[in-house]
Amino acid sequence: MNVYRVLIVEDHPFQHQYLANIFLATGGFEVELVWDGASALNRLSHNRYDLLLTDLMMPQMDGVQLIQQIAQLHRPPALALMTAASRRMLIGSAQAAKNLGLHVVGLISKPVRADEIVSLRKNLDLHIAEQVCGYGRQTRGCRSRATLIKALENEEIQAWFQPKKSLRDGGIVGAEALARWAHPIEGVLMPGDFLNDVEKAQLEIELLGSMLAQTLHAQAQWTKMGHPLPVSINLPTHLLDRGDLVDNLLRQVLASQADPRLITFELTESSTTRFSSDYYAGACRLRLMGFGLAQDDFGKGYSSYFNLVSTPFTELKIDRSLVSGCSDNEGQAAALLSITDLGRKLGLITVAEGAETQSELGVLRRIHCDLVQGFIISPAVARDDLAALLKIDGTGPALL
Repeated sequence: MNVYRVLIVEDHPFQHQYLANIFLATGGFEVELVWDGASALNRLSHNRYDLLLTDLMMPQMDGVQLIQQIAQLHRPPALALMTAASRRMLIGSAQAAKNLGLHVVGLISKPVRADEIVSLRKNLDLHIAEQVCGYGRQTRGCRSRATLIKALENEEIQAWFQPKKSLRDGGIVGAEALARWAHPIEGVLMPGDFLNDVEKAQLEIELLGSMLAQTLHAQAQWTKMGHPLPVSINLPTHLLDRGDLVDNLLRQVLASQADPRLITFELTESSTTRFSSDYYAGACRLRLMGFGLAQDDFGKGYSSYFNLVSTPFTELKIDRSLVSGCSDNEGQAAALLSITDLGRKLGLITVAEGAETQSELGVLRRIHCDLVQGFIISPAVARDDLAALLKIDGTGPALL
């Protein structure tokens, strides 16, 4: 069992002793405690820790200020936050930490329970394992354009498919195409390992074309099995600046004798068009050609209600940040209910991303969300593996 070095920042004497005891009882930790943020920064500048657990409400330097300071360290530890304040305060502070590049492994509402410390151990185990697995890999931003072009030409960068299931009958009713790089040396790479490089190399059009081609091929195979499955594909919004994009996409689909109605393009929030007119023109033309159109990651970042009601979307995808933990957070559950109600009134199919537990599925069923995708259903799988899932789908999964 790994032994983790933990630094705890807590200004209450009773909590000092209580936290020391609960970590000791859990086992696998070497614990040091300090009273304030300044002392924590001093320790962190001279020693290496695996985890920093800090209260948010502290005098002089509060927990959020401490987060901002440790983000500037060369090798910051993993972070866990605790507070007696609202759960929303924890979530907001965690978002600040994540946006600063810190790895958050726990959000704890006081009083701290023993099972939450056990969960911290498990999350640290996963975090350390990810670091070990990634050791020795080429760092992000280092893939040459020539390497990426070769990977695209050889179809090393593949379309894998994450199924979408109906929350009414449990059947697979669609899928999302997600990029995976089957690297000949490094193994299967996730999008975070190469998508930024694709963007920097200005190869997003080529990647989109490849994902569409592989999707059309997969759909043809599934249709022969009796499953004409709709598939959604991510489309970086700034590509709508290209006046020929929609025509080229339609030409590619028709050349495969496929139906545009079985393809939905998900507009991502990571970018925007230079001119709003390009956005609306591109979105409307996609719909005029028969393609579906989804607002991706709604509830994250800067999703606009005006944008939602003024764009001819057919689908509303609820971001995983609102789905994860919704069964334990009344505020999140209320937000989900509001979004699904809005989607229904606008005539949109609502899709919840990132469901991982039975209790989260229960919330999504209760609020009448239409579709769900997430690890509890299935991760993204290769084309043939999804075909195998479609063959057994008629039996109806027990979890739904």
